[in-house]
Amino acid sequence: MKRICVFCGSSSGASPAYLEAAKKLGEIIAARGIGLVYGGARCGLMGAVANSAIEGGGEVVGVIPEALIEKEVAHVGVSDLRIVGSMHERKMMMSDLADGFIALPGGMGTLEEFCEILTWAQLGLHRKPCGLLNVDDYYRHLISFFDHAVSQKFIRPEHRSLIVIGEEPQELIERLESYEMPSVSKWIDRRDV
Repeated sequence: MKRICVFCGSSSGASPAYLEAAKKLGEIIAARGIGLVYGGARCGLMGAVANSAIEGGGEVVGVIPEALIEKEVAHVGVSDLRIVGSMHERKMMMSDLADGFIALPGGMGTLEEFCEILTWAQLGLHRKPCGLLNVDDYYRHLISFFDHAVSQKFIRPEHRSLIVIGEEPQELIERLESYEMPSVSKWIDRRDV
């Protein structure tokens, strides 16, 4: 794995554990010689993961839409800051640059980015691992939702297995590095068409 894309909040959140996890993740990514791809901001969890990777001597690629430069306060200290025209371009570039994905705690944007990249995996548009860093059980309800969707036959069990979950940064990175994408020949039951 050459680069990992990290989706996360531009806020630090309520729990100090979120900020600590972001710092630890950036540190571990850099120590393992893996490049970081992220949303390009210097604030919140985004800034923490980037700063930690920079301090560890790692490659950091920030991707930020022009309209968000002032709102999210672009990080000018990254080794490579790419400015794009839209959120769609941002997600596509982040996907193209990364070999795997991790979602730290975050809000609507983080959830949307993670779910879109997960959907792309489900559709066979990429074969890259997608992980949730479940810091302090932050993603408990989302994980329960995915399990509920499986029980209600909206998500197939093999697609649910696309979500790699870890409680600690080191553990999750190791799981992503050893992850083998399930082989699924179709993503929809033709009887439902």
